[in-house]
Amino acid sequence: MKRIPTERLRNFCIVAHIDHGKSTIADRLLESTGAVSDRDKQDQFLDNMELERERGITIKAQTARIRFRAEDGEEYVLNLIDTPGHVDFSYEVSRALAACEGALLVVDAAQGIEAQTLANAYLAIDANLELVPVVNKIDLPSADPDRVAQEVEDVVGLDAADVLPVSAKTGAGIDALLQAVVDRIPPPEGSSDDRTRALVFDSWFDPYVGVVMLVRVVDGRLGARDRILLMMSGGEHEVTQLSVIEPTPKRVETLEVGEVGLVVAGIKTLSDVRIGDTITIAKKPAADVLPGFVDVKPMVFSGLYPVESEDYEDLKAALEKLRLNDSSFGYEPETSAALGFGFRCGFLGFLHAEIIQERLEREYGLDLITTAPTVRYRVVPKEGEAVEIESPSALPEPNEIDQIEEPVIQATIHVPSAHLGAVMRLCQDRRGTQRDMQVHGDRVQVRYELPLSEIVTDFHDRLKSATRGYGSFDYDLLGFSAANLVKLDVMVNGDPVDALSLIVHRDKAQGRGAELARKLKEFIPRQQFPVAIQAAVGSRIIARTTVRALRKNVIAKCYGGDISRKRKLLEKQKAGKKRMKMVGAVEIPQEAFLAALKLGDD
Repeated sequence: MKRIPTERLRNFCIVAHIDHGKSTIADRLLESTGAVSDRDKQDQFLDNMELERERGITIKAQTARIRFRAEDGEEYVLNLIDTPGHVDFSYEVSRALAACEGALLVVDAAQGIEAQTLANAYLAIDANLELVPVVNKIDLPSADPDRVAQEVEDVVGLDAADVLPVSAKTGAGIDALLQAVVDRIPPPEGSSDDRTRALVFDSWFDPYVGVVMLVRVVDGRLGARDRILLMMSGGEHEVTQLSVIEPTPKRVETLEVGEVGLVVAGIKTLSDVRIGDTITIAKKPAADVLPGFVDVKPMVFSGLYPVESEDYEDLKAALEKLRLNDSSFGYEPETSAALGFGFRCGFLGFLHAEIIQERLEREYGLDLITTAPTVRYRVVPKEGEAVEIESPSALPEPNEIDQIEEPVIQATIHVPSAHLGAVMRLCQDRRGTQRDMQVHGDRVQVRYELPLSEIVTDFHDRLKSATRGYGSFDYDLLGFSAANLVKLDVMVNGDPVDALSLIVHRDKAQGRGAELARKLKEFIPRQQFPVAIQAAVGSRIIARTTVRALRKNVIAKCYGGDISRKRKLLEKQKAGKKRMKMVGAVEIPQEAFLAALKLGDD
């Protein structure tokens, strides 16, 4: 394969709000340059996960190498990285940006700038990337590219004259977009004479070859059969295979400075590779590691338990492999009296938790129970130092606690002015405090301070419902703030069910407890004895409901005669049920645990 000089290399990614057409633009770029044959063409070509196709979203950033002959007659190699748009996957975006010199900022010609558009634009600016603004979907009847171009200038600060109008659906403007990538995005810096440094910005496990690393060569070069050193973990390995993605892997002998490719080095131990690590040559190691990535802290925590206890080791192995591919979630073993052995997992958001569970079930064939999501709280005891807890079961006794602090976020919400009232009511209902408001034409940007616990479950769905799908939001963590929080326990037949415990605001405890008890009553099957479902704060019962007993009609055969015979049979039945209640165990189905997730849906 002909070697392309570094000055004719371009590394760029596509960033945008969810549903603004990133993956479709990637399809058109591949199609326009002939990287994909007619036979292999399909929508969302780079979204190769079944879950991505089903949901119509990008979960993992994907890479493709395309060749383009520019107006000057020279052939250029463009490394394209398609990134996710949802707020829960912004970590994937930040990793993709570290491998690029430029980014296409895509905005919908009908909807205009949304919350994640701004968030991703700021991520790209912080990474010192050259931004190329693109207005997509100009073929829509409701499209107004001139208004949106002006919005890009007013809100993001990029010149409206530089905005490129394209239609990913029809292919209009795609050639001009490719030329703009060549003209506006700078080539990679770095020298092939320097000591080799390559940034690992993604990795995954292949059962045939072991760990596959997706790298960007920053300095020097990597060759097949080179002995490499992973600078953070300290492991030495021999490269067995190098590939570039065109858009399917194609083997090469070397990866030169500025290039993006796959490295296979026979690594079987998953813990040997960390995303953000620096690869160098073992004989002539580089002096310094590359900056890598900031470690992200999980925001939402949930317990994952196998339905069958013998699947515990399979779940452990699956989590280890998945963490290699997605380093933004963490896990540690935990036990539950109700559910047995499992893992406490940390996620970036509720959608992230949902995706991880689905990937575990589909890709690894596991059957799982998930507990209600919680956030990390900071507990200040009366004596000693403050501690952070991730599970309600870790909360100390109330008499030992001075105060509980909860994480607070700043939510930036973009909404049409007609729906502003509904959004403000929603935020106030979730204990939000308004900070500021800016008007851009017929759209409003409003900022609220909100407790993270109030948004992790159904806030996004409620926002979409309140704004008929036109509202969008992004958030940043501000820190911790003291709040009047209590632990809400659930007891079934007098036994506490630790997996259903919640930490809630005291003002909402009564309503939450009554709602949870009512929902559990729907899912717990009737027994031969009455089952009491209680919600309690400390020793005080704040809500109760009862699942009525199944009752056999023992006096059906008695007709006429002395009433004492009927009474004797009823008393005998009553005594039997009392004995049964003392020894009977109530099995709580998975639907009952999921009911805790659905609080507030009605």
